[in-house]
Amino acid sequence: MHTALVSLRQFVAVALALLAMSNGPAAQAAGSTAAEIDQKVNAALQRLRTEIPGSASVLAKAQGVLVFAEVIKAGFVIAGEGGEGALRIGGNTAAYYSIFSGSVGFQAGGQKRDIIMVFLDDDALKKFQASDGWKVGADGTVTLIDVGASGSIDTATLKKPIVAFVVGQKGLMAGVSLDGSKITKLKR
Repeated sequence: MHTALVSLRQFVAVALALLAMSNGPAAQAAGSTAAEIDQKVNAALQRLRTEIPGSASVLAKAQGVLVFAEVIKAGFVIAGEGGEGALRIGGNTAAYYSIFSGSVGFQAGGQKRDIIMVFLDDDALKKFQASDGWKVGADGTVTLIDVGASGSIDTATLKKPIVAFVVGQKGLMAGVSLDGSKITKLKR
C-alpha cells in the first residue's frame, strides 16, 4: 500500500510539472521576459558557434533560426520537456515561441539542452510562421545534424529544408528525437 501511494504521488508530481510546462495561460504569464529570452538565445548561439565546428556556415545559410535555450527535460517514468525561445530572421527576433513534448518509458532524472532549428528553405519558414501550432514530424520534418567521423557536419543533411542542432553539456547530442514536440507562438 505504501509503495503504491509513493508511486501515485510521484505520478501526480510529474503530471503537475508537465502541466506547468505546457502552453497554458498560467505558463505563459509566468514565463521569461522578451529580454531574458533574447539573452539566453544569444548565449545558445554563441555556444553553438564555439563548440560545434561548421555550425557558423550552417547558420549563415539560414532563412530563419528558431532557438530554444536551456530546454529542461525532467521526469520519472513520465517525462516532459519544455522551454521558451525566439525565431531570428536576419539576426533580429521576429517572434517568441514555446516548445513542449512528453514521453513515457524507463527514464529518470533531468537535463538541460539547447535546441536550434535552422530553416534553410524559405517556404518551410513561411509555413512555420503561418501555423497556429506546429508539431515536429507532423507539420514539418526536422533533420538532426550529426558530426561525422571526420569531425565535420554531414553536408548531405544541409539539403533538407529544416535542420536542427541539439546541444547538451558535452556538445552535440546524438540519438535524440524532436518528433512530437509542439511549438507554439507566445503572445508577447
